[in-house]
Amino acid sequence: MTEHTHFDFARLDERQRYKILIGTVIPRPIALVTTVDRQGRPNAGPFSFFNVLTHDPAIVAIGVENYSDMRFKDTARNIRETGEFTVHICDNALVDRMEVCAIKFDPGVDEMEEAGLETTPGLMVASPRILAAPAALECRRHTTLQVGPAREIILGEVVGAFVRSDAVNASNLHIDQQLMDAVGRMGGHTYARTRDQFDIKTLSPVEWESRKSGHAKAAE
Repeated sequence: MTEHTHFDFARLDERQRYKILIGTVIPRPIALVTTVDRQGRPNAGPFSFFNVLTHDPAIVAIGVENYSDMRFKDTARNIRETGEFTVHICDNALVDRMEVCAIKFDPGVDEMEEAGLETTPGLMVASPRILAAPAALECRRHTTLQVGPAREIILGEVVGAFVRSDAVNASNLHIDQQLMDAVGRMGGHTYARTRDQFDIKTLSPVEWESRKSGHAKAAE
């Protein structure tokens, strides 16, 4: 039998809880989020505390850690000011430039310019779209949950999506995940690729009973 080590989160400090969570909740999708401020100045930053929560309404969530003195980071401030943002899915080819956007530049620095990322104006939101990303979700802020003095969860409603044309069948909306070539975040500085895939179909109750009967007969 496999042995497990238990950790009481009440006895762990913030850094220890962080290490357990990022080491166990893997891989985590990465949101490369673009925003603009009230003056229209663009900003980009990656977040691995990110996922889709529901499709009706279409809601994504981003966990943002602001500064310890409770000043907002550019992404959180811009979303509060404009109510809009764009989530880009990162593929393997985009990783190095995405990491440039993670550098803690001074406010006002255009991370996308530093990373050499070509953009185009958003269609349904003001935030720019990064052309190199295989997919982009244009979002309007739905709810902001304050979960700590410097931490918040931003829920965004997806109002439009762009998917690279060679990776999506426009008639049946099937997306080729191999061509998407998305990456995920592991613990520490480690990333994972998603091209190593396998399929498992969830059985119906009837199919499950049939399989159990087949196994029982085979064991006789």
